[in-house]
Amino acid sequence: MAFDYKKEYREFYMPAARPSIVAVPAMHYLAVRVKGDPNQEDSEYKQSISMLYAVAYTIKMSRKAGHEIDGYFDYVVPPLEGFWWQEGITGIDYEHKDLFRGISMIRLPDFVSEDDFSWAVEEATKKKKQDFSKVEYLTVEEGLCVQCMHIGPYDAEPQTVEIMHRYMTEQGYALDITDQRMHHEIYLSDARKVAPEKLKTVIRHPVRPLAK
Repeated sequence: MAFDYKKEYREFYMPAARPSIVAVPAMHYLAVRVKGDPNQEDSEYKQSISMLYAVAYTIKMSRKAGHEIDGYFDYVVPPLEGFWWQEGITGIDYEHKDLFRGISMIRLPDFVSEDDFSWAVEEATKKKKQDFSKVEYLTVEEGLCVQCMHIGPYDAEPQTVEIMHRYMTEQGYALDITDQRMHHEIYLSDARKVAPEKLKTVIRHPVRPLAK
């Protein structure tokens, strides 16, 4: 049976619909940097999704293409994720999506090296006859965070964020969003197929202990 990151690392992908504090270790990702309203039909964000999945599945099917990756095992491609921010704003202003800056991502198994990544980009470019130069190999260690499962439309996320922030304060933590630590979303539902009120999204914010 294929290794499923969502099931094997439930603390990172399947948190409860109530806040919790979690320490997130370093992880490797396929990443594409985007800007603008992600909901626009021709947005950089939507273009990034097709690029990420093309490279992700090239890596997953690498053996069939004759590329042997040391330590490879069969796995389910992890869900789409995103870091989001807006210049000059701490947190997210959902009323001004045109100001969004983001990093669209898909987690990579630890056995995928930068050389394997480079091979996959070159292979996808040849097969799809498309430019994948925007896809990068990114390593992120988020560290201490507050997170929660948000169920419902994306525009209702502020309600969940407010609950998260109240919880972190009660637990002795302060919000620590910086240029390096950002609002993080993990998309467990396909918005094209799931009703908005049933969408499942992990929301994660960086925190630090309150000064004593």
